[in-house]
Amino acid sequence: MTLSAPGALAVAASSPVQGEGDLRVMTFNIQSAVHGLDKVAEVIRSASPDIVALQEVDVGSRRANGLDQPAELARRTGLRYYAHFRTTSLFGGDYGVAILSRYPLESVEQHPLPVQTGTEPRTVARVAMKVHGQDVSVYVTHLTRRPFNGGIRVRQSAAIMKLMAADPRPKLLMGDMNDTPDAGSLRLFKRELADVFELRGEGRADTYPLPVIPNLRIDYVLASSGFMPRSSKVLRVKASDHYPVVADLTLLEPMKAPSAEVVERERQTPPAGSPQ
Repeated sequence: MTLSAPGALAVAASSPVQGEGDLRVMTFNIQSAVHGLDKVAEVIRSASPDIVALQEVDVGSRRANGLDQPAELARRTGLRYYAHFRTTSLFGGDYGVAILSRYPLESVEQHPLPVQTGTEPRTVARVAMKVHGQDVSVYVTHLTRRPFNGGIRVRQSAAIMKLMAADPRPKLLMGDMNDTPDAGSLRLFKRELADVFELRGEGRADTYPLPVIPNLRIDYVLASSGFMPRSSKVLRVKASDHYPVVADLTLLEPMKAPSAEVVERERQTPPAGSPQ
């Protein structure tokens, strides 16, 4: 895992006009930026997200010309806080998932997911941060690839949901799930989390274009009840073999328990219409 050095990146990026509690997030499988890191950076900059979940990200590989891709993207987009979570080694470097954020990363952790013997390791990263003064957890993952292995993706989904169930914070789960909305893994996620595009999506939903068979929707922004989904869109850009997904949400104020004084006052106040 690679974690950013606060203050090391100074490029500014414009933010969307937001109200109190509003947040823009993105998930993007960048295919190790084989089409060019500049294209990936421009897509992110143009969308002006506050938090970006990235999949298929290289650090120091020959394929990436030795670059630390999350660090470079942080520098080029102005999302100055970042972390990379290694799952395996490829092309002489580290390969995995990553996060970029406008908010400082207060803590990061990484959990291995179940996989079939001999297949690519998979992980889920959990990043804690304060958003608009509230503690929030952002989870980033990339499940085992299609077209087979549906059973292992259900097991991976169950492992992620077990981890999230022990986390009391408002939560976002973003990533390339390699499954369509009606698959078992997504049905399991959607027992507790809202599929933001399904609720508030605009335009076409597919995120993985294919040359012959119909395009697939396999990339998701999923939100706990601590967030209110407002809108979502798939950006039809040619910077990777996936299209990124952008979502706008509002982080809800936590419910506060009434004070003892209020409870006592309400107890002593007779119901309307009762004899005085």
